[in-house]
Amino acid sequence: MPILSASVPAGSEDAAVLVAALGRRARAAQAILATTPTAAKRAALNAMADALRAAGPAILAANRADLAAMAGTSAFRDRATLSEERVTAMAAAVDDVAHLDDPVGRTLAAWERPNGLRIARVATPLGVVGVIYESRPNVTADAAALCLMAGNAVILRSGSETHASASAIADALRQGLVSAGLPGDAVQLVPTTDRAAVGAMLAGAAGGIDVIVPRGGRGLVERVEAEARVPVFAHLEGLNHVFVHAAADLAMAIDIVVNAKMRRTGVCGAAETLLVDAAAAATHLPALAEALAAAGCTLRGDARTRDLTPIEPATEADYATEHLAPIMSVAVVDGLGGALVHIARHGSHHTDAIVTEDAAVAERFLAEVDSAIVMVNASTQFADGGEFGMGAEIGIATGRMHARGPVGVEQLTTFNYRVRGTGQTRP
Repeated sequence: MPILSASVPAGSEDAAVLVAALGRRARAAQAILATTPTAAKRAALNAMADALRAAGPAILAANRADLAAMAGTSAFRDRATLSEERVTAMAAAVDDVAHLDDPVGRTLAAWERPNGLRIARVATPLGVVGVIYESRPNVTADAAALCLMAGNAVILRSGSETHASASAIADALRQGLVSAGLPGDAVQLVPTTDRAAVGAMLAGAAGGIDVIVPRGGRGLVERVEAEARVPVFAHLEGLNHVFVHAAADLAMAIDIVVNAKMRRTGVCGAAETLLVDAAAAATHLPALAEALAAAGCTLRGDARTRDLTPIEPATEADYATEHLAPIMSVAVVDGLGGALVHIARHGSHHTDAIVTEDAAVAERFLAEVDSAIVMVNASTQFADGGEFGMGAEIGIATGRMHARGPVGVEQLTTFNYRVRGTGQTRP
C-alpha cells in the first residue's frame, strides 16, 4: 500500500512548500536515527530488503510503465531498466549494508592535553541528505540503505523518466522501515516531477537538508554546483582512461580494455578513452583494436592511431565526451608522461587505469594521476562501492573535499570533538 502521500501536504502545488514539509519530517526522523542502536538499524535494513523482494512484481510493473513512455539512447534505457535479477541484486545490496560496521560513534582520534583534558574526535551523522538522480532507479534503494546505516534521513528526487519505478521502490523501503519500528519519514521521495522541486532542494528545503548528492550527467551536476546553498558531493561524468604502457602484458591488456569499455557501456565506470604507449603501439594497438571491434565497439582515433590501424578519425570533442555507448576514443601517447598530460587535459577525475608490468611506472601513475580512483592492472568497471566492499554507493564523488570516490556509509558521516574534563578552567 503506498504511503508516500503522507509525507507531503495533500494537493500542494507549491514546490517550495512541498519540499520544506519533506525536510521537516526528515529532520524529525533523523533525530531518532542519530541515536538508534546498531542492531535496530540492521534489523530495519533487513526488513527493507525483504520488503523490496515482496514488492518485486509491483516494482517491475512500474518500471514497465516508465519504459513504455521513455525515449532516449539504448544506454539510457539500460540504466533505467529493471529485471527480476536487478531487483534481487538491489535487495541483496541493502542486506549487504546491514552487515557493514556502523560508522556512527567511531572514535577517529583521541588524545590528552597536559592540563588533563581528554579530547576525542567522534563520527556523527551528517543529518538530512538530499539525493538528486536521473535514470537509475536502483539509486533509490542504495541511497536509502547507506543513509540509514549512517544515521541520516534522506530526501530523494528521482528523474522524471523513472519516477514510477523509484516511487514503487521507495514505498517498499518505507514499509520495511515502519515494520521494523523506525520512522518511515527517514526515507522520502519527492512525489512530483516538477523541476521546481530540484530548486527547492538546492536551496536547502528551508533548513531541512544538510548536504546534496547529485547523481547524473554534466548538466545536472553543473546546475547543482551553481545553485546549491548547501554542501555538495559532486558526482561528475566518468571520462575514464585506460593507458596501455609499453611494459604491458598484451593478453592482460586486451582483457582489461574490452571489459572496461564493453561490460556495460552505460555505467560511469566504463572506459571512454584508450591510450597506447607509442613504444608498443605497433604491436599492441592493432590487437587491441581488433578485440574491441570484435566485441562491437566503434573506435575513433588520432592520426598516429590511424597510421597503425584502420579506424574512424577522432575529433577533439571525442576525447571530452562520455560516450556511454560502444564507442571508444583512442590516442597514441609518448610514454607515461604523454598519458599523464592527456588525462589531466581531458579527464574528469573519476577513474583512470594503467596496464603495465613495470612496478615503478605503476607507482608513478598512482601518485601522479589526480583522480578519485586510480587503478593498476584492473578494469575501470570496478569503480563501484559494492565492488569496494562498501555494500553500495550513492555515487562516485569527483571533488576533493570530505568525500572522494565511492560515497558509502563512512563518507556519509561527519564528526565532532568531545572534551572531558575534571574541572579545568582556562587561565
